[in-house]
Amino acid sequence: MSVKIIAKDCTGCGICLEKCPFDAIEIVDNIAQLKDNCTGCGACARACPSKAIEVTRKAKKPTIKLEDYKGVWVFIEQHQGKIHSVALELLSEGRKLADALQVELAGVLLGDGVEHLAKDCFAYGAEKVYLIDGPVFKHYRTDSYTNAIVEVINKYKPEILLFGATNNGRDFASRIAVRINTGLTADCTELSIDPETKLLQQTRPAFGGNVMATILCPKHRPQMATVRPRVMKLCEPDYSRTGEIIRINSSVKEEDIAAKILEIVESSSKTVNLEDAEIIVSGGRGIGGPQHYHLIMELAEALGGVAGASRAAVDAGWVPQYRQVGQTGKTVAPKLYIACGISGAIQHLAGMQTSEMIVAINTDPEAPIFKVANYGIVGDLHKIVPLLTAKIKELKKSQKADKTAASV
Repeated sequence: MSVKIIAKDCTGCGICLEKCPFDAIEIVDNIAQLKDNCTGCGACARACPSKAIEVTRKAKKPTIKLEDYKGVWVFIEQHQGKIHSVALELLSEGRKLADALQVELAGVLLGDGVEHLAKDCFAYGAEKVYLIDGPVFKHYRTDSYTNAIVEVINKYKPEILLFGATNNGRDFASRIAVRINTGLTADCTELSIDPETKLLQQTRPAFGGNVMATILCPKHRPQMATVRPRVMKLCEPDYSRTGEIIRINSSVKEEDIAAKILEIVESSSKTVNLEDAEIIVSGGRGIGGPQHYHLIMELAEALGGVAGASRAAVDAGWVPQYRQVGQTGKTVAPKLYIACGISGAIQHLAGMQTSEMIVAINTDPEAPIFKVANYGIVGDLHKIVPLLTAKIKELKKSQKADKTAASV
């Protein structure tokens, strides 16, 4: 609702000011004035004795026809001509959803000169690719990508639309949802189709990770969700598959976009790629302080992996945030995950429990981490980790010597 004060009828009595529950009215020169925090509740109009306040109800948006929306779409995020792994993971998952609904799976691909990436979309299960290609889409910008995808949604009407929960995906998925008047479930860890209603069941952690909530969008379309990288499993690609490329002539023009990219500067800061690592060794509060984190890094290096950390270690200032694994950090699924001194709070488990092999080292035999671990070691990590590191180095040295002897 919108509220308007008719100045010529206002007596400045102040009754509306007293009745406003949000302190959103002030009296200026004996005339009531609305503040920016007015919610349009209408309490002032009902109280005004001189009828000097009008409340107008906004027209409801037209009801959509749910049956007009068909198909599962995945936004194909790419950077410099390479598809982000999360898009391929979502195509793999989207294939299951499309099969359950008996509809088509399609990718939505934006960029400049990226048509060659369609073959990867087909290999991971897509039957169609909606290609929006042009110089204005060479680099990601919120407005250009949002405007283009909204156009395509309004024309082709997908039933489900999935995004990776990356910086870009999170940035404009919410804007798209607002533009087309639908809901968005963020950071899903599981997607499925309800066999009776055929609705998308979107499951995600809630209340700090203590509850898993399943969210439905029964009255609006498309049903939209973002999913973190490494949550969904990649299927085996089949590059013999082919599909249809639908080329979209977008109305988005460079002169319509306010943001201009003048230069792209690659970050020179030292970071690690936890999401793509096959081996991760993480340290938690049990390491005892930043001076002991080198034990984690040395074991990770010996294994040829990457060092991570729990939120507790990051919040304590012992480890940089970019190494954090968990609900508020990176979601990972390596072949081997070693948790050292990590108790296993549900927020951390949500970010690593899909790892193929989990090894836990903790002094507390009742620590929750042992419930998801394939192998557990109850003991002091300060003694165990150096022994593991030394043994791995010894084995590597022995293997190297054997290879040298064999070549001679």
